Amino acid sequence: MVNIIHRIGIHAAADKVYKAVSTIEGLSKWWTEEVEGDEQVGGRIKFTFRTKTGTFKGQMLMEVKVLDPYKSVLWECVEGPEEWVGTDIMFDLSEEDGQTVILFGHRNWHEAIDFTAHCSMKWAVFLLSLREFAENGKGKPSPHDVKIDNWN
Repeated sequence: MVNIIHRIGIHAAADKVYKAVSTIEGLSKWWTEEVEGDEQVGGRIKFTFRTKTGTFKGQMLMEVKVLDPYKSVLWECVEGPEEWVGTDIMFDLSEEDGQTVILFGHRNWHEAIDFTAHCSMKWAVFLLSLREFAENGKGKPSPHDVKIDNWN
């Protein structure tokens, strides 16, 4: 199995960062503006991605597996790109030196392919958007995110 992992420090309290990665409202401020569903354990959250002109780009459905307040969020992708289905997305939070540190993982890819590399870079872009949102109140969720290649 292949894993995407990133680590980022955020100058914001753990409760604020946790809400940003665990609630519909928070997620819409840094990942994609189009988020809906049930954010509780066992619930499903749908993330839709479009261009600035509204053209559909993709959609993922995550089942919420773990919510450990101020510490951890875990989802399993149950619908979306073939390569994502069955993968786990995890945000582990800790407080270190006045920061909330996120150890992010998008785990259990079947193989490392070009799409894995694209997604790794996009996760880095979106984690920076999360940091901007948590620290300054304004992230860059899709469709306002940094574009990295011809796939977005």
